Amino acid sequence: MDEIDSKIIIELQRNGRLTNQELSERVNLSPSPCHRRVRMLEESGVIEGYSARINHRALGMPIIAFVQVRLASQSKNVMTEFERSVRDTVEITSCYLMTGRQDYLLQVFTSSLDSYELFVRNKLAELPGIGSWESSFVFGDIKNGLLVPPEKPR
Repeated sequence: MDEIDSKIIIELQRNGRLTNQELSERVNLSPSPCHRRVRMLEESGVIEGYSARINHRALGMPIIAFVQVRLASQSKNVMTEFERSVRDTVEITSCYLMTGRQDYLLQVFTSSLDSYELFVRNKLAELPGIGSWESSFVFGDIKNGLLVPPEKPR
């Protein structure tokens, strides 16, 4: 991956709806080589797909909770079952396996504190293997980490 590939990645993360012509102009490359590079980035798995960024507040989901989960046991079976259940729980939008005192970090969007309480009682508490959890709520978005900075070429 070189500097032009890095520029392509940055531009597509900012706006995945750019036409090849627009993208090629932004990265100072003619359209055909630009298109080939995008295809290579897709085929190599660097670009996994394209999606729309959604304003969670405009969608009626103004509350973001981060939930740190500690499992009762860290056995392979418990972890596998927990992860399967998390994938099936629509309110959980992200789940990360973590190092440290907590095993997982979950991101949850909800419409209100009342709906979050219902989520905790009816879904989170029912996830298999949970030993304990701690919720933290987002006050404000300082920097939304949607862009992945490509490594600079050496």
